[in-house]
Amino acid sequence: MENFSKKRSNLTLLCDFYELTMMQGYFLNGFENKICYFDVFFRKTPDNNPFAIFAGLSEILDFVANLRFDTEDITYLRSKNIFCEEFLNYLLDFKFNGEIYSLQEGEIVFPNEPLMIIKANPIEAQFLETFLLLNINHQSLIATKANRIVRAAKNRPVFEFGSRRAHGNDAAIKGAKAAIIGGCLASSCTLAGKKYDITVSGTMAHSWVQMFDNEFKAFCCYIELYPKNPILLIDTYHYESGLENAIKAFKKYNVKECGVRIDSGNLAFLSQNIRDKLDRENLKECKIIVSNSLDEYEIEKLQNSPIDAFGVGERLITASSDPIFGCVYKLVAIQELNAIKPKIKISENSSKTTLPHFKKFFRVYNKKTKKALYDEIYIYDEKLDELDSDLERKEMLQCVFKNNQIQIKNLKASQIALYTKNQIDTLEKNILDANSQYLIKISNKLQTLKTNLTHQAD
Repeated sequence: MENFSKKRSNLTLLCDFYELTMMQGYFLNGFENKICYFDVFFRKTPDNNPFAIFAGLSEILDFVANLRFDTEDITYLRSKNIFCEEFLNYLLDFKFNGEIYSLQEGEIVFPNEPLMIIKANPIEAQFLETFLLLNINHQSLIATKANRIVRAAKNRPVFEFGSRRAHGNDAAIKGAKAAIIGGCLASSCTLAGKKYDITVSGTMAHSWVQMFDNEFKAFCCYIELYPKNPILLIDTYHYESGLENAIKAFKKYNVKECGVRIDSGNLAFLSQNIRDKLDRENLKECKIIVSNSLDEYEIEKLQNSPIDAFGVGERLITASSDPIFGCVYKLVAIQELNAIKPKIKISENSSKTTLPHFKKFFRVYNKKTKKALYDEIYIYDEKLDELDSDLERKEMLQCVFKNNQIQIKNLKASQIALYTKNQIDTLEKNILDANSQYLIKISNKLQTLKTNLTHQAD
């Protein structure tokens, strides 16, 4: 019987099979001496959000830095009877020797802008496609969804409670990290707390109350065990009796900093009744936390309700309203000798025609207000337009991997979350409210190049 406890966690073969077959083709055609450029970008934001949040970079860099094919990988690939021994021997010494340019994790992003640029030979560059996309697509999706929920909550805390509804182990752990980046205050996922040093939080399940002879005894036992800011779940049987028992328990132990949670029913109606009762009992500091299939749309309906915090689970961790973040990985240039030759992918659907060439990407701010006004995309070596004296630009892409080493510090999820919050604060209110579309300027030279390449292909 296989010993699962010793099973390795080598992710090298977490790729689409066609990447390996193309890699062999590049290898046999001598392409390991070429240099190419791939862009990572997305075409639309989920839920028509005015922006998205870039997440997943730290996992990508860790993967690339430790990328190795071991003997078990080679044995498996040999068993497919499609790869030659020369290529398999090449893979034994394989590592990523290229360069990666990226936005900072947690950055605010918009459609059709390069989130990452991969510069490497075609064999190495092609191999990264699946791992890059699956991490960016998942974590950016959850971070963006979480931020929509957090903004709907209007400064009231949001807790991520979604692990049990996540699409597998990895989705629960990385989804919790992404939710923190998006603005959630804490997660119920303990392993995510350990791995990413994020705040973990939890109350009790209905089963805790059911285990005891009566509800009051269950609450008293819980407060004795956890006297610091206890939160009691009051709708196991009926919220009115649950609230009465919670109040009796809080008063018995003279607890002032506390909370009650409800997980069912008409949350607007119930929260108002609960608040009125707590205030009459001089428990004005007692918080009301609600859960039960919440998302930004449901929370919007509760704007005027006396709710202090939200526990959000399944609709956050699965981004159920629009569960696809469509990042793609496209070749945009090839370097031959010292010349970089632009490449374009054309489609009958004009939105799928790519923006060619190795590019630079800037965000322009008002110096005084520090508000982001628009973004600019240029060909890598063209002269930048002059800015008015009251404007300044920030180069968005930085080299994050070079010479087989990660070039940036590994930030905690809480640090990335703070960066995200600060970047959102730079957006004008009309953008945040989706009343206006954020402006992205493509240089005249780059737009002309795209037009010319499109016509040449006709």
